Amino acid sequence: MTSTDMHAGVLDDLGRRIADGRLPEGAVLTLSGIEKDCEASRTVAREAVRVLETLGMVASRRRVGITVQPRSSWDAFSPRLIDWNLAGPFRQRQLEALAELRVAAEPMAAHLAARRADSRQCAELRRLADRLVDLGGRGLGDSDDYLEADVAFHDLLLTASGNPQLTALARPVRAVLEGRNRLGLTPPLPVEGTLEEHMRVAIAVADGDAEAAERCSRSHMRTVWGEVSRTDG
Repeated sequence: MTSTDMHAGVLDDLGRRIADGRLPEGAVLTLSGIEKDCEASRTVAREAVRVLETLGMVASRRRVGITVQPRSSWDAFSPRLIDWNLAGPFRQRQLEALAELRVAAEPMAAHLAARRADSRQCAELRRLADRLVDLGGRGLGDSDDYLEADVAFHDLLLTASGNPQLTALARPVRAVLEGRNRLGLTPPLPVEGTLEEHMRVAIAVADGDAEAAERCSRSHMRTVWGEVSRTDG
């Protein structure tokens, strides 16, 4: 096993245990303890802790140790943290939190995209919507091809808004879409209305109809929210 693989393994082990509550808020770790538990070198243990610190999950202090921080201090938009949450008992909470965020943010992104998207972006949104309709209509909503097109559609919609804060949401949106697919939570036949809503958003953006784009996106996001809320966590 390479040092990179060892680092990834130790980080994933610690991150999952913190995210799922096995290492609760206030738990104190030490580098020597991590070395022993994970059979890792001091360098690997230290690097894993450094990454967890950047995510706000732990804090290191001399003569105290490495302390697990409250969940409220964690980087909620981190794709890595989203993956850990989706793999544990907080899966449903994570799915609902990101669905609620999308209901709030994506309609505004669609509104702005209708005002700011260039012709290339409009054409690509329409192509991706056509691709989704084709794949979904053939019962391939749980396929890698459908996932790729769905991720690309929402990534482009957020980017076309021209707002850097909305664009930054592309990473957590990608993480939750990929996570749902990996966990088998994406149905082969998309929920009724989903495919049409993608197409309506793409058409409204291309037509420069900001109000329609926002309205259609909000309808789509509420469909997603309702689907997630019915998911058996």
